[in-house]
Amino acid sequence: MQLALFYLGGGLLISKDWRVNEEIRVKEVRLIDDAGEQLGIVPIREALQLSLDKGLDLVEVAPSAKPPVCRLMDYGKFKFEQNKREKEARKKQATISTKEVKLRPNIEEHDFQVKAKNARKFLAAGDKVKLTIMFRGRQITHPELGEKLSIKMAQQLSDISTMEKAPRIEGRNMVTMLLPKVEHEKIDKNAEKNEVKDVKEEVSNA
Repeated sequence: MQLALFYLGGGLLISKDWRVNEEIRVKEVRLIDDAGEQLGIVPIREALQLSLDKGLDLVEVAPSAKPPVCRLMDYGKFKFEQNKREKEARKKQATISTKEVKLRPNIEEHDFQVKAKNARKFLAAGDKVKLTIMFRGRQITHPELGEKLSIKMAQQLSDISTMEKAPRIEGRNMVTMLLPKVEHEKIDKNAEKNEVKDVKEEVSNA
């Protein structure tokens, strides 16, 4: 199932299904040629004949319009390029892994900075960081020490990360999750925008 976006008369028309050539069973269509120019409303037989004359396919891109909108294109080439782009996109998609950084509540400042440096390296590489404060014996009765340490680390890395999960006790540990700031911004601000942009480019390149 594919998604097409076209602007027509100031409105956005969306189609999730493609019907091609003889599969399009309507009396007339609003036709767009292979250069993107509107040819107006024409009988379906005329549109099909034009596609044959040009050696192209007639593709229904907005079936919900009145009449449906069709475009002349090389459908085989379009599908090939589309599949190629999808494969390239999958290759570029990096799986976000989680790296763990462990600390003790009574960690020395020098050791803390070493841990912070390691966490920064993980975040810069696009990985999440699981910050684990490990309590020993009666240290667990003072969770505020672990929380203070977790907040300190999160603040020190705030230029490159966002706290995905606040400090919380899990067994005898306190866990905090840090998310790379770039990835956080992508999720919160650009996901929907990028999806629409990609689809529009996909159709315009047909």
